[in-house]
Amino acid sequence: MTSQAVASPFTLAVSAEMVFLDRPFAERVRRIHELGFQVEIWDWTRHDLGALESLREEGVVFSSMTGYVRGRLGDAEGAEELLATAAESVPVAKRLGIPRLNLHGTGLDDRGLPVRAEPVETGPMWLTAQRTLGRIGELGEREDVMFVLENLNTAVDHPGVPFATAADCLALVESVDSAHLGLMLDLYHAQIGEGNLIELCRRALPWIGEIQVADVPGRCEPGTGEIAYPAIARALVELGYTGPVGLEGFASGDDELALERFRTAFTP
Repeated sequence: MTSQAVASPFTLAVSAEMVFLDRPFAERVRRIHELGFQVEIWDWTRHDLGALESLREEGVVFSSMTGYVRGRLGDAEGAEELLATAAESVPVAKRLGIPRLNLHGTGLDDRGLPVRAEPVETGPMWLTAQRTLGRIGELGEREDVMFVLENLNTAVDHPGVPFATAADCLALVESVDSAHLGLMLDLYHAQIGEGNLIELCRRALPWIGEIQVADVPGRCEPGTGEIAYPAIARALVELGYTGPVGLEGFASGDDELALERFRTAFTP
């Protein structure tokens, strides 16, 4: 299957961590690019950066990556670790031309579970998280990159992660009020945890750095579950959003067909 020249009003990206899983990573990246999408990656320490840099020279555009290696938002020790590994991540992002560096409330293991589960956020944790993200915004300003805080769901994929909901992430991002700290609004996670997605997009619009999508249940491409993504796409156009939309989901069957379904859903 070859990509079709379909004009989406959004910049469409696909996570190479979740599709074409039968191929080596560099081949996944190349095929996503050939099909007309930007490419998202996760933990840069697990990849051959030389190979990814060569792919960039071929024309691959990387949309986002995980912007830290270890650390947590809500306690002093974890905050220092998060800030240190965020600083280590910036040169990698610049090497690969990646404009957005993704953060979570705490470090995640290989299964997406928190390295330290903290299902209840205390007042001191909130204050520490706000201060930590303020320093992240300062780092982003110094280095001219954007960090984005991603919401997660705790019911299915990420139990025990603090500051997980879109409402929590938005509150923190708003309170910091930095041009270099935005929201990675993941609508798959938000549907499980909160719902009311179009209103959520409207509320979060000034702070959105990127939107990520997958359907519910199953975390596969749009059209495989309950979320009316074409309606969300139309609403985003009406709201004036023309930024990046990334598929962070698995293919329900054929990978290339899944990517075309994603493209179609976001070409209102």
